[in-house]
Amino acid sequence: MMNTFEKRKKVIYDFICDDFYVPMKIKEIAMILQVPKEQRGELKEVLDALEEEGKISLSKRGKYSKGQAKRLRGIFQAHPRGFGFVIQEGVDEDVYIPEENVNGAFQGDEVEFIVTGGKDAGRRIEGKVVQILSHSTTKVVGLYEKCKSFGFVRPDNQRILNDIYIPEGKEKGAMTGHKVVVELTSYGGEHLKPEGVVREIIGHINDPGTDIISIVKGFDLPMEFPERVMNQAERVGKDVSDADRAGRMDLRDWQLVTIDGEDAKDLDDAVSLTKDGENYKLGVHIADVTNYVQERSTLDREALNRGTSVYLVDRVIPMLPHKLSNGICSLNAGEDRLALSCMMTVNPKGEVIDHLIAETVIRVEERMSYTSVAKILEEKDEAERKRYEKLVPMFEMMEELSRILRARRTHRGSIDFDFPETKMILDEQGRPIDIKPYERNVATKIIEDFMLLANETVAEEYYWRELPFLYRTHEAPDEEKMKKLSTFLNNFGYHIRVGNEVRPMEVQKLLEKVEGTPEETLISRLTLRSMKQAKYTTENTGHFGLAAKYYTHFTSPIRRYPDLQIHRIIKENIRGRLNEERITHYEKILPEVAMQAGQTERRAEEAERETVKLKKVEYMKERIGEEFEGVISGITKWGAYVELQNTIEGLVHVTNMYDDHYEYWEEQHELIGEHTRNVYKLGQVVRIRVLGVDRLQRTIDFEFCEDAGDNELF
Repeated sequence: MMNTFEKRKKVIYDFICDDFYVPMKIKEIAMILQVPKEQRGELKEVLDALEEEGKISLSKRGKYSKGQAKRLRGIFQAHPRGFGFVIQEGVDEDVYIPEENVNGAFQGDEVEFIVTGGKDAGRRIEGKVVQILSHSTTKVVGLYEKCKSFGFVRPDNQRILNDIYIPEGKEKGAMTGHKVVVELTSYGGEHLKPEGVVREIIGHINDPGTDIISIVKGFDLPMEFPERVMNQAERVGKDVSDADRAGRMDLRDWQLVTIDGEDAKDLDDAVSLTKDGENYKLGVHIADVTNYVQERSTLDREALNRGTSVYLVDRVIPMLPHKLSNGICSLNAGEDRLALSCMMTVNPKGEVIDHLIAETVIRVEERMSYTSVAKILEEKDEAERKRYEKLVPMFEMMEELSRILRARRTHRGSIDFDFPETKMILDEQGRPIDIKPYERNVATKIIEDFMLLANETVAEEYYWRELPFLYRTHEAPDEEKMKKLSTFLNNFGYHIRVGNEVRPMEVQKLLEKVEGTPEETLISRLTLRSMKQAKYTTENTGHFGLAAKYYTHFTSPIRRYPDLQIHRIIKENIRGRLNEERITHYEKILPEVAMQAGQTERRAEEAERETVKLKKVEYMKERIGEEFEGVISGITKWGAYVELQNTIEGLVHVTNMYDDHYEYWEEQHELIGEHTRNVYKLGQVVRIRVLGVDRLQRTIDFEFCEDAGDNELF
């Protein structure tokens, strides 16, 4: 049923579309339709909504008429099931494009579209593609299949909906089963498939390494560094000299350590901690990468292009050549290194009461691992404590300060999504031999807390200096999404207060309530999905998730370009070189840097996710027919998603629910058997059997074991 607002819209639209209607102002419309003065504000709202949807237009003289829908621009993102979305720069909500309104748009196309449906009564904005302006997808990675004299390539990217036709002689010797890179020569049409030419054969689908390289090529991740970049890295990557040390604070006699994962090679942050009376003197020392990567140099342009290091399951694609990232820019123990240090005085309440940001020269005493520090602090391992006897008092002090900082963040409302990440063990051929959750420990929390504090401290100083800067910001969540979350939480007996403005404290309280319960992971994940994405901006608007007024990324210049960029600004300010010309320069380039960093960050995250999904599929391929216990993590009209304890997720499709015909009840997030009334709902503990996998689509199929529906909730 239509609500009152929708009914009013229909009446007004029908009136304006009448053959006898002539363009008129709002007063004239109100008079003819006999709208009382006190309701003219509502009439204006209706007219505004119709104009926003492109159904009517408003002239410069203030007259309304049936008009051409306003044409907007954006990037088309296809969905494997035929429909799509248009993403507009600077607009948070995507526009939904039904399958019948896609009009031949290809994944990644820049398109012109019109809005065909408004965001009324909780519905999303719908649109229609009216023109394709440009194609951004020029190459496609996929599986080649020979067919008589020609061939087809089945794209790896599920958003590319059609196979690519490869004419005879354009296959470059590819045979069935080869993974290939295709250059598109045609994007197809209503009755024509896209067409292309094979430019590269990656390898056979069963060859070790082909799977990961296919993902790398599919996301167009630059693997090899150009020769000129490598040559420059070789030239600048020299040992620290007396000239390098000149003018810097010498901290080489300080007790500093790095704490990282066992297999980390690029160590870009070191920490130190002492006490002065009741106050803590915390030092966060970050590799001075800008000393070696000068602005506008070949190295700098390559780093900006890459934007970030990419951490795949079996390899790292670095932002900078190893000569720098694992060499002179890595804070290796026992070696002189140049750093940018943020030295903070923190009182017993966790407040930074004084700080200094300075160019320094440091020498790390020990390269520590998270495991080793956790052994010292959590397990009280005697051998480990004996081995690092000199450092144990500092580690214990670090744990003490970490607790204080975490409690302070919690008190102000910081949200802590503590998800177990996937830890994947591969053999020498890249095959997964074990997959398990990777839990945080006391050492990872120490480093996280110290880095967060340094990022906030740096951001606050430069905000008040009113200089051009890059911030890491996170906006408050959309009210509609939070209302939907609130409705869902009511099913579990939880409540989140949703008003005009959602506060981080409300989300944090919810997560505290579910902590330790079987439904914790599920509710935490759904809450996270209701949040907006953090992004890089030139304006400081705060960080909702951290409940922080000021936040930036300062601590990882080896692997994130924004950190490298703000190091330059900080150093120029320290040296007194930020004159009007340089300020204007940064004001000009920083918006472009923020946009580029955001794009490369999203690309890296997607590639990382795809490699993890691929290895999970390979792992479960060896376990077809085996049974596991899991939790229902998602309910849709096509089935139930089940997450296992090792973080692997698969789908029980409704066609594989043999005991009944199941209907999807959207409001309750349930699948209910038509005859048995058997119920599957979110958070339900179930036993599943592995049915099969699809390596190309990277999906896993489960089926419920016979007694699955009888399990109690939690």
